[in-house]
Amino acid sequence: MSGGVDLHSHTIASDGALSPRELVREAARRGVRVLAITDHDSTEALAEAFDEVAKHPPMTLVPGIEINCDVDGGEIHILGYFLEYQAEWFQTFLREQRAERKERVYRIAARLAELGMPIDPDEVFALVKEGSAGRPHIAQVMVARGHVKSYREAFNRFLRAGGPANVPRKKLSPAQAIAIIRKAGGVPVLAHPGLADLDGMIPDLVKAGLLGIECYYQEHSAAQTRNYLQMCKDLGLVATGGSDFHGLHIGRTNPMGTPAVPLSVYEALRTKAGEARHSRPT
Repeated sequence: MSGGVDLHSHTIASDGALSPRELVREAARRGVRVLAITDHDSTEALAEAFDEVAKHPPMTLVPGIEINCDVDGGEIHILGYFLEYQAEWFQTFLREQRAERKERVYRIAARLAELGMPIDPDEVFALVKEGSAGRPHIAQVMVARGHVKSYREAFNRFLRAGGPANVPRKKLSPAQAIAIIRKAGGVPVLAHPGLADLDGMIPDLVKAGLLGIECYYQEHSAAQTRNYLQMCKDLGLVATGGSDFHGLHIGRTNPMGTPAVPLSVYEALRTKAGEARHSRPT
């Protein structure tokens, strides 16, 4: 059985397939003992998740977030852990992010119509209700309407960065995302760097306040994992890892609890969180 630590997962509050309660139950079934929920631009899942986790001792839930950022040549994602997420200023920021996501759905829908693949934005919003709408939901509607055969085709042909149906979102730099997470007393971590192939940015991100790298990731090669672990050691960063579980609908089939992440990773993250809270920018 898989298990241990999973510090990257998503619910229907963003682009996941499971409710918070269902996600916690799936984590328990997989033997996960430390779970972080890291929805995009939303912490709406956490109240329900904490309630369900209490029914599955000794499971621990780590409050988290994932923020998408634009950079020259692509995008990178910044994870945040142990944030004071209930702060009103932080929730205001998240509401603004979700509002921008909603406007982007309309812009992408208009672009798809120009390409002869009309979709109704309301179909997209029905998938997320009050959550964070995004390209994964648009891809689901494209599949349902028969415009493409799969989620992967929707992204690879149309919705990827630079794709014919993609439109830019409001710019948020990695440094801005890091600063927001640090202000909330959290630990900012670079998500799945092997997917972005922008490792040259990492020293500058550290200068901006980055405190960790997601080293253990199913789509990283063994060599990449070793490289990121060494980078964490050299730069004084915490190494994290997780499945990035969304559900089968997006085409990424990583089960919860994979790859194997040592319990020591959670312990190091918790220590780093204490340090971050005491050294947060004023």
